[in-house]
Amino acid sequence: MLHTSPKILFPRLSTSNGMMGWFADKVHQDHNIFSFTWYKITNSARQQDLIENIRVKYQWLDELGYFEFIINYNDMTGMSHLLVKEYADEDEIDTARNLWNSQVSKLKHMLGC
Repeated sequence: MLHTSPKILFPRLSTSNGMMGWFADKVHQDHNIFSFTWYKITNSARQQDLIENIRVKYQWLDELGYFEFIINYNDMTGMSHLLVKEYADEDEIDTARNLWNSQVSKLKHMLGC
């Protein structure tokens, strides 16, 4: 849960400037191809299924898998619920969950939530 609107949250999930810092050290965008760099290692993904302020999905180019962000907003509370989906092998689920919890904590901090 984040105390912010989708209009503020969505650019942090769907643009190179928004994803830099909390998701990856560096993010470069060339049309719908995003290159994410962590500790000098770069992986690229195609941005797809973009529905403004609701959902964005990224498909990895060099491996199987994807990750997706879905925002559900509650008008009564003013809270956005961020759902992160990722393709992961059975033996990687706990590691992926811990990584996403860490990344989303960084995002919350950047948003002041």
